[in-house]
Amino acid sequence: MNTLINKFVLEKCGGDGSAQRLLCGRLSGTVGICLKLVMGALKLFVGLMSGSVAVMADAINNLTDAATSTVTLVGFSLAAQKSDDEHPFGHARMEYMTGIIVSIIIIIIGGVLILQSYPKIIHPETLSVSPVTLILLVVLLFVDFWLFLFNRKLSRLIGSASLKAASIDSRNDMIVTTGIIVSLLLWRFTGIQIDGYVGVAVGVFVIFAGIGMVKETAAPLLGQSADPKIVEELINLIRSKPNVLAFHDLIVHDYGPGNTFASVHIEVDASQNIFELHEMIDGIEQEAMERYGILLVGHMDPIDTNNPKLSELRGMLSVALAGSPGFRGFHDLRVIPGAGRTNVIFDIVVSHDAPEKSFEEAKRRAQQALDAAAKEGERFSVVATCDFDYAPGWAPHA
Repeated sequence: MNTLINKFVLEKCGGDGSAQRLLCGRLSGTVGICLKLVMGALKLFVGLMSGSVAVMADAINNLTDAATSTVTLVGFSLAAQKSDDEHPFGHARMEYMTGIIVSIIIIIIGGVLILQSYPKIIHPETLSVSPVTLILLVVLLFVDFWLFLFNRKLSRLIGSASLKAASIDSRNDMIVTTGIIVSLLLWRFTGIQIDGYVGVAVGVFVIFAGIGMVKETAAPLLGQSADPKIVEELINLIRSKPNVLAFHDLIVHDYGPGNTFASVHIEVDASQNIFELHEMIDGIEQEAMERYGILLVGHMDPIDTNNPKLSELRGMLSVALAGSPGFRGFHDLRVIPGAGRTNVIFDIVVSHDAPEKSFEEAKRRAQQALDAAAKEGERFSVVATCDFDYAPGWAPHA
C-alpha cells in the first residue's frame, strides 16, 4: 500500500498539491478497476458453482464497483482541469459530483441485490458449499479490507470526499462478504437456508449506506457552512494584526477541494494612515493564501474611535441586544443626524435557526434602549439591517 502511494503519488507530485490530488484519484481508480474486475469474476464463478444468490449478487456488486472506480478516475481528471472563461473558479467541484454519482450507483446496487435475493426467500434452493468456495471468499474478504484501507489512506492524504465514498463502499463490501460467508457456513453445518434473507439484508444495508454518502457528498454543493478549522485559522490570522479593531461578515466559499475563497470586513481606526492600513489588509490577504491556500478579500471599514457618542451607543446597544433570541452581534454602527432626529444605523446579526421575528425583536429592544437614554429634545431612530452569520461558531464583533 505505502509502496504504491510513494511510487505513483508522492514521488511524482513534487510537492504540488493539485498534482498530488490528481495522482491519488488516478491511482485509486486504476487499482479499484483492476481489483474489482478480478473479484467480480471470481465471485461470479463461486456463485455459479455454489448456487448462492447472495454470492451472485455480490459478484454483480463488485463488477458495478469497477464502473464506479471508472467514474472516480474520470471525475478526478475533470476536476484537475484549469479554470477557464466559463468556469473562472475552476472545476474542482467535479470531485463532489463524482462522489454523488458513486453514491447513486451504490443505491441502485442495493436495489438490485434485494430484487435478486427476495425470490430465494420464497423458493429456497439447495446450495453446494465446498471448502474451496469458503477459502476463496475469505481471501476476497481480505482483498476488500486492503482496498478499504488503501482508499481511506488516499482520502485522508488529500481530504477527498469522493475517495472517502470509495473506502466506505469497500467497507460495505466487507460486510456483505462476511454475511455471505456466515450464511454458507450455516447451510453447510446445520442445513439452515438463509441465503435469500442475507441477500435482502445486504441490499437494504447498501441502500442506506448509499443514501448517507449522497448526503455527505452533496452538502458542499448545497452550500454547507465553512469548515470550523478554516474559520478558526482565518480568525486567528486577522486577530493577530495590532491595527485590527474588529471584523465581521466573514464568508467562506468552497468551489471544490483546494479552491477556497473568502471575504471579510475589517474594522480599523479612521484616524490612522489609510495607506498603512491598506497595506496591512493586503498583508492579511497574502498570508491567507500562503499559509492556508485561501483567496481572501478584505474590505476595510473605517471606525471613528474619537467619537464618545459612538462609544456610548455601542455599549448601550450591547446590553440591550444581548438577550434577544438568536442574536449573534451587531456591527457597522454609524450616527447620521437627520431632520428632527438622529439616525442610528447598524447591522444586526442573527443565527440561521433563530425565530422568524428575532430580528424585529432585537430592533425593538434597540429602539427602547435609545428612547430611554435620550435626553430632552433628543430623538433617535433605529435604522437596522438584518444580517446572518455565514461562518457559524464565532460571534461577530460590534
